[in-house]
Amino acid sequence: MNVSQGAVHPVEEPTPQTEGAANAPLHRVGMKDLQGMPGTIGGLVLRVSQLLSAVVALSVMATTSDFPSVTAFCYLVAAAGLQSVWSFVLAIVDAYALLVGRRLQNSRVVSLFAVGDGITSTLTFASACASAGITVLISNDLGACGKNHCAEFETATALVFLSWFGALPSFLLNFWSLASK
Repeated sequence: MNVSQGAVHPVEEPTPQTEGAANAPLHRVGMKDLQGMPGTIGGLVLRVSQLLSAVVALSVMATTSDFPSVTAFCYLVAAAGLQSVWSFVLAIVDAYALLVGRRLQNSRVVSLFAVGDGITSTLTFASACASAGITVLISNDLGACGKNHCAEFETATALVFLSWFGALPSFLLNFWSLASK
């Protein structure tokens, strides 16, 4: 049997070229201080804007008596409700992180935020698009705004689009932060 014998050879540590290079920490540059990330003031502003527009959309839609008769409007109410709950919880987490001075850069936390933001933003966008289609059908194609609440439907749809405009940057920033780790 012909087996080679392993040998351990000592390796000299390379000498640094400059004095500052030896003391410099080696780490990857990530998106640590980008506003809009969890635990930043920008992230809290995005969460609060998502929350406010979703809650106002829910309130406007709840004032109409005939929204349950259209499936797209029921979907809008469900998606706006989910968006408001998700945004409220994460706004509390962001506010807490800001108060105690912690950064939310744990990969598990960021992945939870990214998945939740992806799901809620997709549902919110789909419900806003479906509701926009129905409001166009009612107002332009059927000309039935006289017996329907077109202004309320259009307002709620626009507010859900605004909520999505706040949710999309949150999702993209969390996803980018997760991918850059």
